[in-house]
Amino acid sequence: MEQRVSLITLGVRDLERARAFYEGIGWTTRAEPGDDVVFFQAGGMIVALWGRAQLAEDSGVTDGGGWGGVTLAYNTRSPVEVDAVIEDARAAGAEIMREPGETFWGGYSAIFIDPEGHPWEVAHNPRWTVHEDGSIELPA
Repeated sequence: MEQRVSLITLGVRDLERARAFYEGIGWTTRAEPGDDVVFFQAGGMIVALWGRAQLAEDSGVTDGGGWGGVTLAYNTRSPVEVDAVIEDARAAGAEIMREPGETFWGGYSAIFIDPEGHPWEVAHNPRWTVHEDGSIELPA
């Protein structure tokens, strides 16, 4: 198995609301209205929205309804970009759990929760490179 992730599927209770949120922060999809899964191209991978019950059944797990122990992240090229992304998320209906600010590890970050309860960290790490195509590279 190659060391990469191809797809992240977020289980949602309200697909229309979740789709509207992600479109509200500027993401686009080719999914038709009424499709039961919504795919977004996210750089070199895909983020999907699918009904929570369907995802649990398909994955063979019991959905306890709580946080699944995963936080998604979006890395930016600058602290100013962190601020802008957080404001877009706020305008689209996200709950801001941590306002943008300096971090203990020398970066700058914030946390928002999408309307379905999925946490996202928006961060600028001055030691990581975010390339023009959005791919990210760890330091050597």
